[in-house]
Formats: sequence, structure tokens, C-alpha cells
Amino acid sequence: MTETPWHAVPPAETAAALASPPEGLSPAEAADRLARVGPNRLTPPKPRPGWLRFLKQFDNILIYVLLASGALALLLGHWTDAGVIFGVVVVNALIGFLQEGKAEQALAAIRGMLSPQAIALRGGEAVTLPAEDLVPGDRVLLASGDRVPADLRIERAKGLRVQEAALTGESVPVAKDPAAVAEDAALGDRAGMAYAGTLVAQGQGTGIVVATGDATEIGRIGHLLASVQTLTTPLLAQMAAFGRWLTVLILVLAVVTFAYGSLVMHEPWQDMVLAAVGLAVAAIPEGLPAVMTITLAIGVTRMARRNAIIRHLPAVETLGSVGVICSDKTGTLTRNELTVQTVMTAAATYAVGGSGYRPEGDIHRDGTLVDPAAEADLTTLARAALLCNDAALHRDPGGDWTLTGDPTDGALLTFAMKAGVDPAEELGRCPRRDAVPFESEQQFMATLHHDHAGHGLIVLKGAPERVIARCETELSDGASSPLDRGRWAARAAELGAEGQRVIALAIRRTPLSLGELNLADLEEGLTLLGLCGLIDPPRQEALCAVQACQAAGITVKMITGDHAATAGAIGHRFGLTGGVVTGPELDRMDDTAFATAARGNGVFARTTPEHKLRLVTALQAAGRSVAMTGDGVNDAPALKRADVGVAMGRNGTEAAKEAASMVLADDNFASIVHAVEEGRTVYDNLRKTILFMLPTNGGQALVILLAVLTGTTLPITAVQILWVNMVTAVTLGLALAFEPAEPGVMARPPRPQDEPILARFLVVRMLLVMVLLVAASFGFFHLHLAHGDAIEAARTMAVNALVVGEIFFLLNARAILAPVLSLRALFGSRPVWLSIALMAALQLAFTYAPPLQALFGTAAVDWTDWVLMAGAGLAIFLTVETEKAWTRRHLNPSPVPGEGGAVGAG
Repeated sequence: MTETPWHAVPPAETAAALASPPEGLSPAEAADRLARVGPNRLTPPKPRPGWLRFLKQFDNILIYVLLASGALALLLGHWTDAGVIFGVVVVNALIGFLQEGKAEQALAAIRGMLSPQAIALRGGEAVTLPAEDLVPGDRVLLASGDRVPADLRIERAKGLRVQEAALTGESVPVAKDPAAVAEDAALGDRAGMAYAGTLVAQGQGTGIVVATGDATEIGRIGHLLASVQTLTTPLLAQMAAFGRWLTVLILVLAVVTFAYGSLVMHEPWQDMVLAAVGLAVAAIPEGLPAVMTITLAIGVTRMARRNAIIRHLPAVETLGSVGVICSDKTGTLTRNELTVQTVMTAAATYAVGGSGYRPEGDIHRDGTLVDPAAEADLTTLARAALLCNDAALHRDPGGDWTLTGDPTDGALLTFAMKAGVDPAEELGRCPRRDAVPFESEQQFMATLHHDHAGHGLIVLKGAPERVIARCETELSDGASSPLDRGRWAARAAELGAEGQRVIALAIRRTPLSLGELNLADLEEGLTLLGLCGLIDPPRQEALCAVQACQAAGITVKMITGDHAATAGAIGHRFGLTGGVVTGPELDRMDDTAFATAARGNGVFARTTPEHKLRLVTALQAAGRSVAMTGDGVNDAPALKRADVGVAMGRNGTEAAKEAASMVLADDNFASIVHAVEEGRTVYDNLRKTILFMLPTNGGQALVILLAVLTGTTLPITAVQILWVNMVTAVTLGLALAFEPAEPGVMARPPRPQDEPILARFLVVRMLLVMVLLVAASFGFFHLHLAHGDAIEAARTMAVNALVVGEIFFLLNARAILAPVLSLRALFGSRPVWLSIALMAALQLAFTYAPPLQALFGTAAVDWTDWVLMAGAGLAIFLTVETEKAWTRRHLNPSPVPGEGGAVGAG
């Protein structure tokens, strides 16, 4: 956006500063300016090619170690080993590549919001031209239904109202006025500006182009969006740190293995290279990325069933750590449908039920249900609300009601129909003859009606202070009485303090001879009927969802472009703690005060895109994992920056959807709570999967290390290790991805971002399982060698002993602390037993199928050997369950998934 605060500059000075004559720029001057400033369109970003996205899948330190291992095997002529290693790497890369979403499209969506055509004055003539040909200094004509083509300084406005919800969060069209405003006015308070990409809801006007393309407000948001750095998710950060640590450990062990075998045991160096490669391949959980991806994808499917569409896969797990939800107000916590909530007549105050534009809802007087037909003053006010109205309601075949026209008029029309007034009948009985349209200078609208009995009627509606000033009497119990201006002003202020938008209605009887309505007819002598309080009502399901968030230890904050009083009233309804802070107040704070305000307040009003982005960043700097919800263009930068950006699917802009990592199909805040529950479940299952896979990899590595240290033959080859890693990963490891939510998953607080994936007692358990697996594998290998069996048969026993041990440990891993000794816990998960059956079939093929025997160097074993291996596996299972019981009794670790209840059924 240009540096000049055009909203604070009067139109005449703006025209002079931009050399904009009343008749518009000449074609030659416009062409010259276009050559200098460039076309009125946003600069597209450079797309990232697909091949580069594919290569990025290899940018992982563990993958580098695997590639190096494959290269060493290749140099030594072990083509099968190298081929299998490279095949595993490529498969992992393909999975990651295919799971990535489509390329960033938020800027393209914002570019699409610019108007394709505009009407401008050129050389004294109104011409239609492509919007991209507009230049600063052009004079643009605006009419109802137009999309504003550039940032304009309003010069003339006649009933001009602009829908700016996508840009500011304001839920109703904003009346435009050419008058200058304060330089520090919030975006939504700049009545003299019309911004590119917004919609003209009503009226006409002209404006001077002050900014085009990237310099517009929407262009500035696009730049802001492009500059926002997306954060890595907690799990990815933890896994990256774990990968670096594991890589160093693997390399050290591989070097030690090679050096000890070559220098101390005097083994051939080629054999020791293969042993080192085997150890590296064994220790690297190459199947883990695939299992993690599939686990996240299962979470995506579960969330989709609950109306949460995940666009970026890691967001599934991040949802489980969310500690703060920063929510937009309009359309997210509220319905984005104005509703008459309160009606005040001289004698009574009424509460109007229902929400949205469905003309259904009870009306209560002082808490008692009333028949509107029996309330004369209420019915008179409802008739006036219907007559002085330009909106229409339509019922579609599905039974939903849609509005045509202004939201305020729609709310008043809906109230009139709730009060029993039929639009067709009333307008037929008292048709309109003339009208004074709403003007921002006047702040009211008036209509003139003639009935068929020879009576005339003026109906006036508008801002309370303007309407009350023109009234002399008030309607009370069907009769006119002197007007108490002070009382009505106090009642209007009372509604305003509750965040309601107040509309006053008045009437005056006229003779039939009055056939044209002028402002002079509205100056005095009117009778005040009452006040209507309108509000964008909270979604009932959102009220319950916010309570559920608070019960789960999640703080909810509301960040909106709406007025402070309205935002504060909605925040109070939702029970949001802390005060209300406005955007201008945030601007006056230094970084320390800003951070304190971000943490301590629950409602932020009159905010700009920069405020939203700064608030999200400040909360993240305080160590909180932040989800941001929104539906407008103004929300896009904060949606992208947040740990989880959540856009509305029905009413959200494309820019918001593309910047977000999750889209709510039903625009329901409650769906976020369901998504958080699924996110916590996914994280629990990922922990279980990691707890299961790492001891199996470590056990294989220890088998090789122990063989080198003792100078014995390797019990397992590198290719056999890859078989175990990949097959167990995609069968046994994957089964844990289907585990249901643990009891009380939403009763515990969000996990800290720096919480390790595996607690200390889990590391101890992993070491215990590694030792047990090594003992089983090494023991069966040497037992068969001692009996004179061939090396192939002994290695087959070593591999199968490992797999059987892993199968029994899988049952342990279904719960981190809870026992799984009951029949329900053991047999309650169908995916676990299906994976065990599949693993058993694969191992039988591995052992007895000739093609696999040739590929992996295996041999058939006797059925009695399987019985012995099952016994060893059962011993591992009972040992781990004993360790769990001891841990529960003595260590009392902090609450973790699976504690305090039996494992749930699948």
C-alpha cells in the first residue's frame, strides 16, 4: 500500500496530489502512468516444480545414511543388497511426494478477487475497461453489485455501502462517506475508502484510484502471506532431532564395528564393511516414515468423517498439541446472519428467539411466552419493519432460507414474519409510493405508503439518535403519548453496551395527497414505535465447543475486525477470560506489552491482518501451540503462520482455504474440538508405533554388533534385516495406527511442545525389549548351529525368533502403562490380529517359498521350532507386562496415553 494515509486526506486534496481532473485522466496520460506503475494485478509467486518437491523427500539425514549404505554394498558387488536398500528409499520418497498437498495457491486465490472490469472516466467519458488497466488518479464509478477494482478514495457516495467482511471481519455492509478520518483509524473505520476485492452492497459512488496491484490493501496482505514462514510441527521437529541423534549413534557403532572386526578380530575388511552396512540398515527404522505417514492419513480419514478436511498431513498430529485456539468471530463463532434479538416498545421489552433468516422463533415478554397478535405495539412495530424494507427472503427446495438484500433489512424482515406479519399481504394492503434511500450522512431510510382506505403512512428507520430527534410522541399501548427522549437514549445505550446494533423505527400519518417523499417531511412530528437490537448470534454448537476446549485445557481467544462492544459482548457469551483490546491500542504497545496483552486478554477487536499475525506469533513465542480459525482474506497470513490454520469451507474465501492446513466442511467451530480429539489420538498412536518399532530395530543392530564383538558369523544378513524392517513396519507397526482414543483423552491438558516423544521409563523398556529380542535371536541361531544345521536354517530361525518376539511385543505396545492381560484387551482390536495373521503368512512364505528362499537365503524349519519360538515370545510378553506393573507401582510417571484404564476395543 502507498505510504500516504489517503483515508485522512480530503477528496479534493487527493485529486490534487494525484493530478486527477474532474473529467478523468486523458487516454494518453493513463497509458503513460500504466507504463510507469505497471498493470493493476498482483505479482504471482514462482511455483515449485514437481521434480524439486520429489528430491526434497530425500533431504533427511537417515536417508543419507541408507543411500551411503546402498552405495557401499554396490561397490562390493552385492547387487541384491544394494537394490533392496535403494528400493526402500525410493518407495519412502514416493509416499512422501504423493502425500504432499497441491502447491501453495493462496496468492492465486487473492489475485482472483480483483475485479476483471471497471467503469472509469477517461477524457470526460465513462468507459468500461479491464481492471488491470486502472492507474492511480483514475476516477472509478461504483454501483450496487460491483467488485471494487482498486483501492479508492471515495469522492461522492449516494447510499453507498460496501461489504468488507472478507477484509475486515465486519459482519454488515459499511456505509461510505467522503469525509476524512483520523490517520490512525482502524481499517474498518476508514469510511472514505473502498478497497480492492470488496463488494458494493448498495448505492452508488465515485472514487479516485490511490493504489493498484501489489500496492493495494489486498496486495499488501498477499505480500504479508508470501513472507510468512510456516513452522515445523512438534512431531517433525522431535523426529528431526531424534534422526540426528540416531544418525550419530549409528555412524559411531558402524565405525566401531568395522574397526573392531578388522583390527582386533582380524576379519576380512570386506566382511566388516558388510557388517557395518548391516548394522546401519538394521538400526535405521526405514519403515517408520511410511508408517507415520499412513498413521497420519488414517487420522485424516477419521477427521473427514467429522467434517474436518486436512490439507497438510502433519497438521493431524499438531492438532493434538494445540494449547490456544485464536478464532475469528464472524461466521466462525457466530452465524454471520444478523438476527433481531431484542425489541423495546414504550411499555415492554421482548426477547426474540430463533437465529438466522429462518422466520421461526418464539417471542417472550419479561420471560413469558406471548402471542405476537395480542401485543398491539409489537405488531405495529413489526409492520413498520416490514414496510420500510428492501430485502426479500426465499425458501429453497431443501427448506433453507436465503436472503436477497441488506443483512439489516433481512433481520428486520425475519422478525416481522416471526411476529406474524405476512409480507405479501402487508405490502398488498399498504403498497409503497416513494422512498428516501439510506445515506451515510443521514443514517436513516424512509418509505411512503398509501392504503386502500385513503390513508397515507411514512415509516422511518435508522440510527436511534437520528430517529428519536425527529419524534415528538411515542406509541404506548396503542396510543400516542409525550416522548421521553432521555429514557429512550438510555435504552438504546443499554442495547449497544450488550453488543447489539440498534435500529429505531417511527411512523407518521399523512394525507393521501402526499405522493412524494422529501427530507422536509421527515424533520418532525413522528411517533416513535420502539427499538430493535440486532446481533450476529453465537452458534449454539460453538458455545458447547468452547466449553469443551476449556475443559481440555485449551485457551480460546477471539480476534476480529468488528467493533469492541460487539466483540466484547460475544466474548462474554462464550466465557472468554481477560479484557477486550483494540487494534489501535495494540499499535501503541511495545513488544513486551504486546506479548503480555496477547497472553492476558481473550478478545481482540478492530484488528488488521498484521495484528492477527503478530498475536499468533507472540503466543507461539510464549511456547504455545496455536490454532487460528478464519474465513476472510484478512485471516490468510495468520492462518498460514499458525501451527494449525483452520478455514471455513462453506463461507470461507478461497484465499483463507488455501492458506489453511485444515478446512471445516460445515463451518462449525465444534468440528475443531472433534479434530483436536482425533489429533491427540493420532499422537498417542504414533508414540505407540515408535515405542514398538525402535526396540525391534535396535535389537537387530545389537545382534550384528554382538556377532562382531564375539567374532561369530552374522546371524542375520542386511537383506534379511530389510525384510524384517519393512514387513513388520507395514503390518505389525501399522496396526497400532487404528487404536481408538484412550479413556479421558480430552480431560488431560495439551502436551508441552518440548515434551520428548519417549519418557525415560519408556527408554528403559525399549532397552529391556532389545536385550530380550537379541537373546531370542542369538540363542536360536547358535542352538541350531550347535546341532549342525546349515547356516541358512540357523539364520532363518534367528529372523523368525525376532519376528515372533515382535508379535508378542505388539500386544504389549497397545497400552503404554495399562495392562493388556484381559481377554478384551488382548482380542479387542481387529486390526492387530489381522496384522498378526498377515505377518504369520508372510513369514511362512519367507521360510518355505522357494523364490523367497533364493532371494533372502532362508531354509525350511521344523514345526517344533515354531512352538519353541512362541514360548520365547510369550516370555517377552510376560516380562514387559511385569515391567509395566512395577512402573505403575513405583515410578508413578506423569500421565501418558494408556494410563488409568484398560485398552479400548477397536
